[in-house]
Amino acid sequence: MSWQRPNGPEWRGFRARAGALSALGVGVLLVLAGLPTRAQPAYELLGQPAPDFALRAAAGSNVRLSEHRGEVVVVSFWSSRCTPCRGQLAALDRSYHTYASAGLAVYGVGVDDEPERAGEFAHSVAVSFAMLLDPSKTVSRSYQVDNLPMTVLIDRGGTVRRVLRDYDQASEALYLQQLRALLNE
Repeated sequence: MSWQRPNGPEWRGFRARAGALSALGVGVLLVLAGLPTRAQPAYELLGQPAPDFALRAAAGSNVRLSEHRGEVVVVSFWSSRCTPCRGQLAALDRSYHTYASAGLAVYGVGVDDEPERAGEFAHSVAVSFAMLLDPSKTVSRSYQVDNLPMTVLIDRGGTVRRVLRDYDQASEALYLQQLRALLNE
């Protein structure tokens, strides 16, 4: 049996998207697709139900993930010691303002060991979504957080669909594309 290169409409569409994204770098594309790169292992939660959690918010009411079934949920893990986290949280806030009316929920989950420091950081970041605190790292372990910032996209049915293990301007454009696709489903 010999292998033949696929040439159907799905393959042509993939080739066109891959060509357009090649400027972003293969690593960004692989990470957002949940595929392993040399530096990062595969994300085992892709296609699986998102682990439920209930966390205390730095301000406002506590949050339980399962109460947001029917919405697209973005969970972003951050630390007060993570420099790119501040930029990513600001970008997520822009997305939240743009797409909240379309059914988007965004949560920042702090993984600092020191709740006081995490609380100070959460209050210093001017975002409109809830900043949650996970000092015991129970939620971050269940989401297999291995890099900060790390953002997980969960579809309306509660399934983990995408993961972004880093943040920069190039990955932000691809993240927005993936987010819009989930909101349109």
